[in-house]
Amino acid sequence: MTRLSVNINKVATLRNARGGNLPDVVKAAINCEKFGAQGITVHPRPDERHIRYQDVRKLKPVLTTEFNIEGYPSEKFLKLVNEVKPAQVTLVPDPPNTLTSNAGWNTVKHKDFLKNIIAQLKDQGIRSSIFIETDPEMIKEAANTGTDRVELYTEPYAAMYNTDPKKAVEPFVKAAKVANECGLELNAGHDLNLDNLKYFVQNVPNLLEVSIGHALICDSLYYGLENTIQLYLRQLK
Repeated sequence: MTRLSVNINKVATLRNARGGNLPDVVKAAINCEKFGAQGITVHPRPDERHIRYQDVRKLKPVLTTEFNIEGYPSEKFLKLVNEVKPAQVTLVPDPPNTLTSNAGWNTVKHKDFLKNIIAQLKDQGIRSSIFIETDPEMIKEAANTGTDRVELYTEPYAAMYNTDPKKAVEPFVKAAKVANECGLELNAGHDLNLDNLKYFVQNVPNLLEVSIGHALICDSLYYGLENTIQLYLRQLK
C-alpha cells in the first residue's frame, strides 16, 4: 500500500493569518497520525509564511511516524535538517518567493550541486528525495546524484485528469519504470486529491508515498480531519 504523508503547511497558514496559536500545528500533526496518516510533511520557506523553523523543531520530538521536510537546500535549511534529523528530506528547487512548488529539478544542470547536498544528508543518516518531473533523462541523472528517491511532480497529471486520465497518467507510468530501472524509490505529490488519487496509484508502479496537503486540508473543512484522512487512505488501498 502506498503511504500517505500529510503536508500540514496549510494549517500553519491559517494560524499565521490571525496570530496566536490557533490552530495548533503540533496538535494537528499529532491528530493526523492518530487518524491514520503514515507520515507528516512540512515545507518551511525562508519567509516562514506558513511553517516556521521553530514549528519543525517542536514537531520532531512528538511525531511517531515518518517526518519529511521539503525545501530548497539553502545553508539555513540544511542547518535545520541537520539539527532535526528527519527521516527524509525532499529537495525542491523553489526560489525564495515562489507561492508553491511548480517545477522539478534540472538534474543535468544541477547534478554536482545536488550530489554534494545528498552526500551531506547521507552523512547524517537522512534519506533523500529529489522533486522532479517525468523527463527520463532527468530521472536517470537524478540517480547519479546518489539520491535514494525521486518525488514526481504531479500537477500536470492533475490538470489533465478530468479530460483524459489515461493520457494524463502515461508520462508518470513511464517515469516510474525508469526510476525503478535506475534503482530509485518513488514518491509523488502536488495537486493529488480525492478525485484523481486512486487512478494515479492504480496505474503508477512501485509508488511508495504520496504527500498531500492543500486538497486534504481543504477537504477536512467539509468532512472533518479524521474522516478525510480515512477517505484518502481508502483511495490508496
